[in-house]
Amino acid sequence: MPLARLLTTTALLLATSLPGAAAFAVAAPCAQLVASGNPEYPPYLWVDPSDGKHLVGAAADMMQLLSREVGIPITVNYTGPWARVQKSVRDGRVDLIAGAFYTQPRRQYMSYIQTPLTITRTAIWMRDSKPVSYSRWLDLVGYRGVTVVNNSFGEEFDRFAEHSLNIETVGSVENALRMLSLGRADYLIYEDAPAQAYATRLGLQNLKTASGTITREPLYLTLGHQSACFSDVLYQRLNKAMKKLVDSKVMEQLIEKNLQRWQEQAN
Repeated sequence: MPLARLLTTTALLLATSLPGAAAFAVAAPCAQLVASGNPEYPPYLWVDPSDGKHLVGAAADMMQLLSREVGIPITVNYTGPWARVQKSVRDGRVDLIAGAFYTQPRRQYMSYIQTPLTITRTAIWMRDSKPVSYSRWLDLVGYRGVTVVNNSFGEEFDRFAEHSLNIETVGSVENALRMLSLGRADYLIYEDAPAQAYATRLGLQNLKTASGTITREPLYLTLGHQSACFSDVLYQRLNKAMKKLVDSKVMEQLIEKNLQRWQEQAN
């Protein structure tokens, strides 16, 4: 599907995903928001090496800019692996996810801010010595794949993978990359920038990406329905502020800055 059409379609879905007006009763003033996200997602998010309790990266920097726009402090906390982050939002312990793909199941417990943070490319990673000839999803049938637990790469591909592919899930992208490098999997499915960042840090020089793409997906900020701050007023404020920031092209600058930051921390 062309990207412009994808964004238009997704925006319509997001708009209709919000709960009814009754669920948007005016809440008490919101004094602070807690954000989190995938902690293995450089240059967007990773654990702050200086304290281990917070996340840093392009998405974390974007949250600070967003905080100034809406006038509410936002802390970006490390709350555990990606699967636990999603559960924390469902349970109301985390208010915002700073970077999530759109899926129907996630739509049941959080609302998507309509302007995406950025567009990501999900790639097929393989070993130089045993390349997978890839140009379409069907080319992966019969191979052993690996990815990270609770990851989504778009609903259409997720359905295809569930019914047609043999993909093992592991707890971290580092483990997945090592499995691939050691020949315990034929390919890895993961976004290109985060996987490249980890492969470089781990010194895995025998891996490469296929020229074809699995998906190109918008990466969104989300607001959990169980958040104590959840309201229509807050949703609209976040949506307006995010559009302003994304239209200013600031995210591109933050991604470049944090790619360099990640590499410097690895040295």
